[in-house]
Amino acid sequence: MSTVLTKTVYPKVVSEGSDSGSDKGTFSPTESILEVPTLGAPVATASSSFWRRPKHELDSIATQPSVFDDPVTLEIYRPPAIWENSHRFDPVARWTWREEYRIVRKIDLLIMIWACLMFFSLDLDRSNISQANTDNFLGDLGLTTNDFNLGNTLFKLCFLIAELPSQLISKRVGPDVWIPSQMVLWSFVSLAQFWLSGRGSFLATRCLLGFMQGGFIPDVILYLSYFYTKTELPVRLAWFWVSNYMAEIVGAFIATGLLRLRGVNGKAGWRYLFLIEGGLTLAIGLASFFMMPPSPTQTKAWFRPKGWFTEREEIIMVNRVLRDDPTKSGMHNREGLTIKKIWAILKDWRMWPIYALGIVFMVPMQPPQTYLTLSLRNLGYTTTQANLLSIPSKAIGMIGLIVFCYLSEIINSRVVATVLLQFWTLPLLVALYTFTAQTSPWIYFAVVTLIAGFPYVHPIQVAWASTNSYGVGTRTVSASIYNMFVQAGGIIASNIYRDDDKPLYKRGNRVLIAITVMNMFLYLFTYLFYRGINKRRDRIWNSWSAKEQQEYLDTTKDEGNAKMNFRFVY
Repeated sequence: MSTVLTKTVYPKVVSEGSDSGSDKGTFSPTESILEVPTLGAPVATASSSFWRRPKHELDSIATQPSVFDDPVTLEIYRPPAIWENSHRFDPVARWTWREEYRIVRKIDLLIMIWACLMFFSLDLDRSNISQANTDNFLGDLGLTTNDFNLGNTLFKLCFLIAELPSQLISKRVGPDVWIPSQMVLWSFVSLAQFWLSGRGSFLATRCLLGFMQGGFIPDVILYLSYFYTKTELPVRLAWFWVSNYMAEIVGAFIATGLLRLRGVNGKAGWRYLFLIEGGLTLAIGLASFFMMPPSPTQTKAWFRPKGWFTEREEIIMVNRVLRDDPTKSGMHNREGLTIKKIWAILKDWRMWPIYALGIVFMVPMQPPQTYLTLSLRNLGYTTTQANLLSIPSKAIGMIGLIVFCYLSEIINSRVVATVLLQFWTLPLLVALYTFTAQTSPWIYFAVVTLIAGFPYVHPIQVAWASTNSYGVGTRTVSASIYNMFVQAGGIIASNIYRDDDKPLYKRGNRVLIAITVMNMFLYLFTYLFYRGINKRRDRIWNSWSAKEQQEYLDTTKDEGNAKMNFRFVY
């Protein structure tokens, strides 16, 4: 995680029955808070296990040291009165690990699982075009491979264009309002694909789906950041993207059944696929209006009069997140961004390497992945076989996603965990390039399955961009910009395999190999870039006296990751 260097005071606590001060103590939720309460041991000093989080005594203090322990920095970082959770801020609040673990489990159950379900529905509607391809979708509508590529390009382009506007709307009206609205809107478009009639309607629905779905992912990530700390969020994002893979696996089974409806009422099976899955998303979208509270302290509503959390739980939720990242109180959850602020964030050159990675890191894997089911059909497999044979790649990818996300946290390196994807892909692409028309279909299937089942490191890079952004407003825009670059990469990938290059796509695979090698060097550059900035800041910061450091914190006009005491993750 990123580091903010500050002057921190560790207050003492007077133990019961003693006149002397002690730097150790315990706190019971039923006892009154001591006048100068103790702090828990910093998590960074605890020994971690490979598989488990650091062990803590359940009834010991969990409250972590922060800028709120120094009277001077407390006033610098104190949440403004307009912040929606300010009434629960308490710099002397203390709680135990037992309480914290119980609350995090409760958040996982009430907030995280529903976020995964919403993402499940998005990917169900986003990826069912691949299953439709196995049911003569292109032939029924009179489309070519190039038409299909154009549809994918328009989808990603519209998705890209909608990213930032969607984030700005979400920041103004609140993600709890905007995200369900998005889901309802795109579900109508998705189920309307039942009535597709040709090239024009196909391209139109691709555009509309892109516009409606754009911004959904960074909106949800920003929403989740209200409830989780920086160390908790990356692992949650890994499971968040697991729901993406689950949608594709479950979607393949659903498609296997629904596509058998071909001929019912004279309609193709893919039409029922779009209709039924779109209707499912509509139901989840409507339910989301009731399942997404605006913030940790705003869970009460007319249909939920007691709310989800007690006052004590709200105090713990608010203060543990603020102690982890004081900048999260910088903006109200209904506060929009100014044009000046947006422009300043766009000019932040320190984020550009991560944006550059966003545009290219998945390009080498996407064409073989997109064409997997279509390629299987071209190899002679039936509709049912092609859909079922796509499942192993999803299962492999899901396992790789979890392993690589945990690896990133264990070794505390984003570059190492993400560049491994390129080393995974390069030998497989070289093998694919050597294939001929005489290559066994099963060998082809095995290699393309491994390419399509690549370890999905996107959640690591999303969390990486968020951590290096620093501040709610900056994260709002940087998350959108990063995802815009990812979608731009998808546009590039959609146009690498061309009609005149099939069925082996030799030219396209040469391009993919070249991009993979280029990516390896780009990750190396990113590592050296952030390492160089951190070393320079360390040298300057350590050359200052404690008084000069405090004077800088009190008077600096630097904002966000431009601050001299900020350290980048790499």
